[in-house]
Amino acid sequence: MTVTRHFHLLNDTDMAEYDMQETTLAQGTGEMTVRYPRMRLYGRLDTDAFLRQVASHTTFSPAELRAAVQLLASGLADTLAQGYSVHLDGLGSFTPTLGLRPGAEPETGTPGETRRNATSICVDGIAFKPDRQLVRLTDASCRLKRTAVKARRSSTRYTPDQRLQLARQYLAQHAEMSLICYCALTGLLKDKASRELRRWEQSPHETGIRALGRGPAKRWTAADIHTEG
Repeated sequence: MTVTRHFHLLNDTDMAEYDMQETTLAQGTGEMTVRYPRMRLYGRLDTDAFLRQVASHTTFSPAELRAAVQLLASGLADTLAQGYSVHLDGLGSFTPTLGLRPGAEPETGTPGETRRNATSICVDGIAFKPDRQLVRLTDASCRLKRTAVKARRSSTRYTPDQRLQLARQYLAQHAEMSLICYCALTGLLKDKASRELRRWEQSPHETGIRALGRGPAKRWTAADIHTEG
């Protein structure tokens, strides 16, 4: 079998584009806005499209490669389920993560409380850390140019206090609020909106905002505000 080391398949110019994305960093008692480079993706290849590209550089057929991928996924699932992490040279490391099943409440450490048993715990994700070789090969093959598309920035129309009031008003009329909904309400980009919501959920009885769930399914709902006197 022969394999061509470099694949050229994404676009006509064979160059990736980047823009400078704004983010806000905490600095002492204030915040500082900085910009960092982010690749603009042309799209996402599905399994069939990717395997056709790979197959064109080998003596394997797309069907044979698909069978190999399915076998690899099955082997990974079995091994991770037994309490191991898996490292594949040139690819990266896979590690299972645990969470509570829907409806199961987290333990608080309160004396006498019911402890969570295995039936209330599930594998809720698999963390992936790329091998340095994969990163180096990607970097060596990557030719960048700055995009001509203007980068999006978070709106400055509202102050943080005004955005909090907008969220409270929304939750007064709706049971839950998603990250996408908060972005639409305030004009913030996802990164800044997510950090702001995380900050508020840490003091639910002051902000009136508390979190439900975790990960992509995370939502926010109203919390009782405690006042003095």
